[in-house]
Amino acid sequence: METAVLAAMFREFIDARCVVFADESKRPFECDGLSVYKQLPGLVVMPSTTEQVRKVMRLCCRHKVPVVVRGAGTGLSGGALPHPDGVLLSLARLSKIVEIDPDAGLARVQPGVSNLAISEACAPYGLFYAPDPSSQIACSIGGNVAENAGGVHCLKYGLTVHNVVQLTIVTVEGEIITVGCDGLASAGPDLMALMIGSEGMLGVVTEVTVKLLPQPSHCQVILASFDELESAGDAVSAVIAQGIIPAGFEMMDSYAIRAAEDYVGAGYDTDAAALLLCELDGTEEEVRHCAEQVTAVFQRYCARSIRVSQNEAERLLFWKGRKSAFPAVGRISPDYYCMDGTIPRRMLSRVLSEISRLSGEYGLRVANVFHAGDGNLHPLILFDESQPGELQKAEEFGAEILRICVNAGGCITGEHGVGVEKLAQMLDQFSNEELAQLNAIKDALDPDALLNPGKGVPTLKRCQEYRST
Repeated sequence: METAVLAAMFREFIDARCVVFADESKRPFECDGLSVYKQLPGLVVMPSTTEQVRKVMRLCCRHKVPVVVRGAGTGLSGGALPHPDGVLLSLARLSKIVEIDPDAGLARVQPGVSNLAISEACAPYGLFYAPDPSSQIACSIGGNVAENAGGVHCLKYGLTVHNVVQLTIVTVEGEIITVGCDGLASAGPDLMALMIGSEGMLGVVTEVTVKLLPQPSHCQVILASFDELESAGDAVSAVIAQGIIPAGFEMMDSYAIRAAEDYVGAGYDTDAAALLLCELDGTEEEVRHCAEQVTAVFQRYCARSIRVSQNEAERLLFWKGRKSAFPAVGRISPDYYCMDGTIPRRMLSRVLSEISRLSGEYGLRVANVFHAGDGNLHPLILFDESQPGELQKAEEFGAEILRICVNAGGCITGEHGVGVEKLAQMLDQFSNEELAQLNAIKDALDPDALLNPGKGVPTLKRCQEYRST
């Protein structure tokens, strides 16, 4: 169907200003946070209600038009890369917090609500929403659901899948369904868990009910620096082995430390090879007891310095450096390629050593910033796209890192998803038979492959193409 004709159909029930047809107006939607891959969409539609989404999907299904759903555009795997002949369905205008139920500890929100806005809205009730990606000030809860986002506090409080109880979904045919429930359990297979992390390939989420947790009465961050990455990695495993589950446990290497300190001034030790931030929360007595144990572990692993936050302002400053690491690294390199792989904690030292070796082999610097407590790595490969061949070299380097993660017993993503970036690496993770099962789920819910085509799971044909290269 001609794009102009489809646009006219959408304008019958959506404000004409929210049906974007001109190329220059579509430019802001050509990529997500992974800006190395770009494509103008055929058409951009911005509905404001579930009913409008339903009508969009019915039209697109009837005329076999591909649909790519977009949240805030902060994704880092190319999951929201548009289809040139399809509709880019932006959910940014579905941005209402529908209801907060402090007694039940639940919030019902639309997908365009930012992650941080949920915690801000429920703070007067002494509650918070636990998953907190570094982009939480901008990323949307719908995007968090699509990628099963985590963040600093996922070690103790879990990923998005552990903190969502119900979803309202519009199917590819335009049917509105609800999965999950407000209670502790629902009958039948866990279809909600199937939807979370499905990267917009199985349905369009238009409402999310999340769990809210009581704000802890006391929080402290222990900031420790080390002369060796390996010592810091071993210290992480040793703390967890003590039976302590920190609220957050992060690591940064020397490149990231210096970049963050220059950018924020958080008081980091810029001569260190590695930095650990360990946040403890609970009652004041619990935190004090655990802080003593963590400090003793850090001393045993030869920490250069150990600082414990003395007030809330200092705690937030310590975290500001970590949460600003990505933009900070952007100041020391023209471009960077952000990877996302997960490994068992016990393999941290070995994998970090391998990444360091590959850095020398490829001649590209790497700034490591990651969720050390749950083994979710975010190596930032520094390169200059204006130099011929450097982007390809960075992509090859990233692919090697993901293979190392799989060989170490981990996986190719922790929270960024597969998108278009990691399709080839899905073959390192899964066999053809396993991929056939994933494709069967896609076929059952989206038989014409209209939702986010070419993302997440390679088709069997593409599997053969990748395996032959």
